[in-house]
Amino acid sequence: MTFRVLAENAGLVLLMMTGLWAVSVARRDAGVVDPWWSIGFLLITARTAASTGLTPAKTLLLAMVGAWALRLWLHLLLRSRGRPEDPRYAAFRQRFGAARYWWVSFFQVFLLQGALLVFISAPLQLAAVAREPDPIGLPHLAGLLLFGIGFLLEAVADAQLQSFRTDPARRGAVLDTGLWRFSRHPNYFGEALLWWGFWLCALGQPWGWATIFAPLMMTFLLVKVSGVSMLDAHLTATRPGYRAYLLRTSAFVPLPPRPQ
Repeated sequence: MTFRVLAENAGLVLLMMTGLWAVSVARRDAGVVDPWWSIGFLLITARTAASTGLTPAKTLLLAMVGAWALRLWLHLLLRSRGRPEDPRYAAFRQRFGAARYWWVSFFQVFLLQGALLVFISAPLQLAAVAREPDPIGLPHLAGLLLFGIGFLLEAVADAQLQSFRTDPARRGAVLDTGLWRFSRHPNYFGEALLWWGFWLCALGQPWGWATIFAPLMMTFLLVKVSGVSMLDAHLTATRPGYRAYLLRTSAFVPLPPRPQ
């Protein structure tokens, strides 16, 4: 991967994030960035592959990234429709003050997420610069298998959660059925798993193994930053019965419930 490819991808992400920031200022809602996070990875992968030429392995990678990115984009877009600003961003807006959050958010939300996007997409960028013949090999097949398991877990968990949220009879309750019986965050576990699948696809490239920082970072973010830890703290404080659910259910990796 050359500096030119990296710089062009960074410029593309900067352009996308600046546009999203402008929309967020007009709508007073920084949460507009969330559905488009996955699309950024698809744009980077597609642009890199297009600039170096499609190969069998890159076509497979593009199909994987496209399936994940478009499903997650549509899911988050529909979920946010008609809802107020995400509580995370609303809390930041209150902390910094509405009069200045419009420009603070550009750095705190949009530039930060853009930088993470470029950083975490390293395995995708490296796999997408491969030269011909670049056949589909064992690393790609292993990556496809891991990706498929993670994609399925995430999609099913999201569907179960959405069904739960739209059921008036279960308002205020705790989702502890389906995949959610075995993990408090099966959708995040599926997300982490498919990123390890993307990393496996980069192993056919020289120094592909060195991009292991990307799935490690994604897993860390999901568990310690914007996912498991944050949601557990919020739900424990706001939802009766969640503490008991927390004590009997694995946080991340699906496991049999612990006896009470």
